[in-house]
Amino acid sequence: MTNYKKIAATTALAAITAFAALPPAAGAVTLLDLLRGGPGRSQQGSGMGTRLEPEARGGLEMGDPEPLPKVAGPRYYAYKPDATRVIAIKGPVAPPAPDTAAVDPASPSVAADQPQVRRFLAETGVRASDEVAKAVEAYYADNKPLIWVTETGLTERARQSLAGLAAVDAVGLAPEDYAVPLPADAADPADTDRLARDLARFEVALSAKLLSYVADTVRGRIDPNKISGYHDFKRKSVNLNPVLNMLRLSPDVAAYLRSRDPDNAQFKAMTAELARLRAADSQAGARVEIAPGTLLKPGQSNVELANILAAIRAEGSDALKAEHAAVLGGYTGTPDYTPDLVAVVEAFQKEKGLKPDGVVGRATVRALTGHSNAEKIDKLIVAMEQIRWLPDDLGQRYVFINQPSYTAYFVSEGREQLAMRVVVGSKSNQTYFFQDQIETVEFNPYWGVPKSIIVNEMLPKLRRDPSYLDRLGYEVSYGGRKVSSTQVDWNTTHSVDVRQPPGGDNALGELKILFPNSHAIYMHDTPSKSFFQRDMRALSHGCVRLAEPRVMAAAVMGTTTAEIAKQIASGQNRAVQVPQKIPVYVSYFTAWPNKDGGIDYFEDVYARDEATRKAFKATSDARASRG
Repeated sequence: MTNYKKIAATTALAAITAFAALPPAAGAVTLLDLLRGGPGRSQQGSGMGTRLEPEARGGLEMGDPEPLPKVAGPRYYAYKPDATRVIAIKGPVAPPAPDTAAVDPASPSVAADQPQVRRFLAETGVRASDEVAKAVEAYYADNKPLIWVTETGLTERARQSLAGLAAVDAVGLAPEDYAVPLPADAADPADTDRLARDLARFEVALSAKLLSYVADTVRGRIDPNKISGYHDFKRKSVNLNPVLNMLRLSPDVAAYLRSRDPDNAQFKAMTAELARLRAADSQAGARVEIAPGTLLKPGQSNVELANILAAIRAEGSDALKAEHAAVLGGYTGTPDYTPDLVAVVEAFQKEKGLKPDGVVGRATVRALTGHSNAEKIDKLIVAMEQIRWLPDDLGQRYVFINQPSYTAYFVSEGREQLAMRVVVGSKSNQTYFFQDQIETVEFNPYWGVPKSIIVNEMLPKLRRDPSYLDRLGYEVSYGGRKVSSTQVDWNTTHSVDVRQPPGGDNALGELKILFPNSHAIYMHDTPSKSFFQRDMRALSHGCVRLAEPRVMAAAVMGTTTAEIAKQIASGQNRAVQVPQKIPVYVSYFTAWPNKDGGIDYFEDVYARDEATRKAFKATSDARASRG
């Protein structure tokens, strides 16, 4: 075998320096760009899109090892609302021809020209986003009748619209975002110019707010991509040009506005739950409290046991309470945690998706005490915003991964067919929020180690022990050639490729399910089975680990687990296309409907709800400032 000289990857160092010199957006590099592929095909890595950030290089000139670099993941941003501009309507135009189709019996003058008001449309100074401004300008440029005002006041359509906008909190939006000041009464009845100016401003402002509402309810009031680098959505396009004319002709403006809400079962369930929570009497007095820090194990005694059982009566299902009615009814308030009471707690834990071990700790206490109504409402409002980022119809067949619930669901014919536990990214290696399509199942996969892991985790070990990767059976390539890890000078930063061959210790286990994306996120098996027994499962480098990978693979392949087992038993690395591409939603909802139509609530593991609420506030503040 030819002996290679130690490889000092100076060219890679130059490349890394170049990356570091780029601004963050331009310097983003995905793992698909960084990783080499497996036999005959491209391989995905686990983790995040990254950029290289070397530390200061002091000492290199002295021959010291290069300071350890760091591969950083995406970050959260200070939300910046959409820019606005003044709506520019051209000056007075000829009176429009009568439009008999638009005559409103309650406002006979709606189709008639209002020359006094019309001549001030160019002077309103109303601001809006560019797309809203263009739609408003296009409507009035076409010389169509004014919709919301007469020469002396507001039309009935205007009053209907104001009532509709005042009620948008029913669908998770903020009424203050769409508020329009009413025209002031002229102190001097003869001051017709002042009244006309006020009416003109109201006409344009209400048109702009209605268009903003339509855009918001179709795609959300904030741009998720401005929240963080972990959000990746192509914003929905909304055709606003016909909306004002539709509102002018609609016999029921409020009904038209409601018709623009998402029309799917999930959104409807959230809307109903939001109404129920707001209508309910305050439950603060009735809510069972369990002392913070409570930890109760089978066989122990604790005075909090009475509260734990009271909470199960309040939060447990009717089926659970019926099954354990004798034990619950016979409980006398003693602190002793006996086996029959342990069985009740285990049944409750199983019902809530927790580890049914009978140990009452932090996760079980949270499930027992639940979230307050105010907390649930806050989660619902965020969830109703987020569902607008997704397609209005998720489809009849899809995979839905909800990170806060640590669960992956397979839906077929519009019904949940299976649900399984998953492990998602840790807080420092977060899983992204995006949608894609499942294309391939790969059996006995290679694991192309992401640069984030090579640099952040392996490099320090390799500097101490260059044979580290050889001993673990990893393959190292540099410049397209396989080399021993001992042949690499790890004291200099490298751009080397590392992969782990298929086998029992492979980080991806028996298979992975691919939906090619720029974040190199996918679903896969794992040898670390014990993680699925934990209640908090934000533990991976970013990919989604499946508790039952063969079951999920069989579902997306439209076959049986026995056939999947045959593919694995061959021991061959093989990628098989799914018969039909399947939508996959790698989502983040702390409130989401369950298969029975109720709403389940989860912890905000990455604090993304809080980031979204900050974006809401920034948006509302910006809209208030522009009048």
